Amino acid sequence: MNIETDNRIFLAKTISGLEEVLERELRSLGATDTRILTRAVEFRGDIRLLYKVNYCSFTALRFLVPVEEFEIAGQDDLYARLREMSWEDWLDPSGTLAVDAVISDSAFTNSLFVAQRSKDAVADRLREKFGTRPSVDLQDPSLRISIHLRGNACTVSLDSSGNTLHKRGYRKRAGEAPLSEVLAAGLIRLSGWDPSVPLYDPMCGSGTIPIEAALMATRTPAGFFRKDFGFMKWKNFDQDLWDKVKKEADEQIIPAESQIRGADSSLRAIDGALMNLRYSGTGSLITLQKSGFHTTKPPYEKGMIIMNPPYDERLKLDDSVAFYRSIGDTLKKLYGGYQAWIISADLEAMKFIGLKPSKKIKIYNGPLECRFMGYDLFKGTLKEHKSSGNQ
Repeated sequence: MNIETDNRIFLAKTISGLEEVLERELRSLGATDTRILTRAVEFRGDIRLLYKVNYCSFTALRFLVPVEEFEIAGQDDLYARLREMSWEDWLDPSGTLAVDAVISDSAFTNSLFVAQRSKDAVADRLREKFGTRPSVDLQDPSLRISIHLRGNACTVSLDSSGNTLHKRGYRKRAGEAPLSEVLAAGLIRLSGWDPSVPLYDPMCGSGTIPIEAALMATRTPAGFFRKDFGFMKWKNFDQDLWDKVKKEADEQIIPAESQIRGADSSLRAIDGALMNLRYSGTGSLITLQKSGFHTTKPPYEKGMIIMNPPYDERLKLDDSVAFYRSIGDTLKKLYGGYQAWIISADLEAMKFIGLKPSKKIKIYNGPLECRFMGYDLFKGTLKEHKSSGNQ
């Protein structure tokens, strides 16, 4: 199972709705032969690129390295084929192991059973070679294996990322229902934000959107604050190559003069966001304040708003309708000259914002189907706007 080739296939997993954003990002990092899949992008590269994308990608959740594909007839066949593989090339019996399984259109119906059976095959192979089996560690294993069954086709991959890449390492405090760092970065990319444009998140919670924007503006690698990645535990890990990749990426970091502001009506949320700012080193770029969106004047004459208002089950429909209507009223009254982007899973309540979206993007926040709506806000009345030649 040698993956040290100059041109091999890798698979980047992401959030549904961010596939095109991720493909563009991977191409900018040097990936070739990209192909968009469902919640994933396939691409080609070498080990150097694998290290680089893990460190620098803002919109990938994890990077898988396919190492084997085969057809199976049943559970015994799955076990036998996995036991034949040279797992000793990747894992010593003193190491730890975890197996994840995904099933679609297969005779197998229980992914936990497939993961358990696969783990047994790997462990039995190593016991046969060394006389002892590795132990299981679901949180931080030496080797994480991904099994994907589609029909009778089985793809076996190694997880090069370890912990999902949304765990950047800077978020020390999170509020209720925090926005994933990968989703926040994806929303910023989807909005088309340019660092020269002032950015405002009036419902910033733990500060994830402002922090991700600041990291992008300074070209700071998304993985800058992480201590480790899955590939670092592999037997073939090349420390010198990793040091070079990291050094080259870190040398691209620049000072920035972007105007980025976050606000929230909760003092507890602001306190948490301030802590996250300190750990992320973005405090010089971001201004935070405790304030309510509906009662605060715009921080800039014009700019971009990206917000993630509440849309969980605690907000009853009557309340959510009034809440979203008030968001629309505030945007119309105070934010002429801005572009506003709002993500929400409350698709019914979003209709009451009362503005016609210029863009509408389907995206998922965990299991929740959301819409990411873009609104172009103009100053004055609609009649004045049209008469000025702006359509």
